[in-house]
Amino acid sequence: MKCSKSNVAVQQITGQHFIALPPLPPPPPQCSPAGEGQPQICSSCGMSFGPTADWLLSHTKVRPLVGIVCGSGLGGLAEMLKETDVFKYKDIPNFPQSTVHGHAGQLVFGTLKGKPCVCMQGRFHLYEGYPIQKITLPMRVFKLLGVETMILTNAAGGLNQDFKVGDIMIIKDHINLPGFSGNNPLVGPNDERFGVRFPCMSDAYDRKLVQVAHEVGAELGFSAFLREGVYCVLGGPSFETIAECRMLNKLGADAVGMSTVHETLVARHCGMRCFAMSLITNMVVMDYDSQAKANHEEVLETGRMRAVQLEKLVSTLVSRLELNGL
Repeated sequence: MKCSKSNVAVQQITGQHFIALPPLPPPPPQCSPAGEGQPQICSSCGMSFGPTADWLLSHTKVRPLVGIVCGSGLGGLAEMLKETDVFKYKDIPNFPQSTVHGHAGQLVFGTLKGKPCVCMQGRFHLYEGYPIQKITLPMRVFKLLGVETMILTNAAGGLNQDFKVGDIMIIKDHINLPGFSGNNPLVGPNDERFGVRFPCMSDAYDRKLVQVAHEVGAELGFSAFLREGVYCVLGGPSFETIAECRMLNKLGADAVGMSTVHETLVARHCGMRCFAMSLITNMVVMDYDSQAKANHEEVLETGRMRAVQLEKLVSTLVSRLELNGL
């Protein structure tokens, strides 16, 4: 057996060759925000919270109390805002860039039904290659801007066989599969200025907001396609296999997607209340005889189909919010 002496050392021990590999590089330093008082910058991973929030506050007069995140094909939610200030992600200091088709990649500040809001037209995902703490950076920034309530939307595949394409599912709970292996945005040293070390998630999605959303849906005549269920997040970007879909269904998930949960974890850690909805853009394949295949174009098309109803539901819900405490 021949090995390059420049790369590895070979030792002869009892007639066998043992390769001594080079030592592993040291692990990267843990995240620990620098500065005192208000959280500022994580010196080890380069994430910036305070300076990013300060830059935004210096460029807009809007002081948002509501944050809205638009899912794939749902960017029209931001167009409901009035008296807007728009900032491309690429122009915001320390902000990630959205790389997914159907995500405009900009923050929109304005008012919705008289409530000051900030809206993300485009979010960030694990499959884009960002560290999990980076994709949830906007939640920290929103907290520093003064946001109290987060409204999160996404496009999802339907696992519940009673669902149909075009249904809107109010998320009552989630399953964080990446978190089972430790891939959680709260991993690492905890910053007590944002929240506690071990945040409770039994109330991840505000139950009063869920109730109000059902009431609003009934008033608007949306009951025929308004559902409630459990959302499961996966890492992506590949869609799920048939076996995976069957497993998730047995676990109790009603819909599956690649976003939202990590944002919810950080938002709740920061003390913001959360409300989330999934637009069921396709029914997952759970039959080996089926010829159906999931695709992103189908996701965007269904988003366009339900855009008006979803926008009406969100805007009416925002109008019912009692800010500074519900």
